[in-house]
Amino acid sequence: MDCRGKPGNDAAGITNREQRMPEITVSMAAGRTNEQKANMMRDITKALVTHLGVDPEAVVIQINEAPLTHKMKGGKTFVERLAEQKK
Repeated sequence: MDCRGKPGNDAAGITNREQRMPEITVSMAAGRTNEQKANMMRDITKALVTHLGVDPEAVVIQINEAPLTHKMKGGKTFVERLAEQKK
């Protein structure tokens, strides 16, 4: 079914609630400091305020962290990758 052109299926159809309440989830490997994470979230908030015109009070940001043993890139866990870098 093609719903293009029908109300609610384009940017003009976005409700006020959706415009006011962006939620951002950041997935990353564990290891950053609380200060680094807070600064990152502040920068994301500023970007949403600047580029989407939302109220900063409406922005919700959540960080999901995974232990380095639970993340893999290129067939190697992040722990294995760090061990190789130290050699």
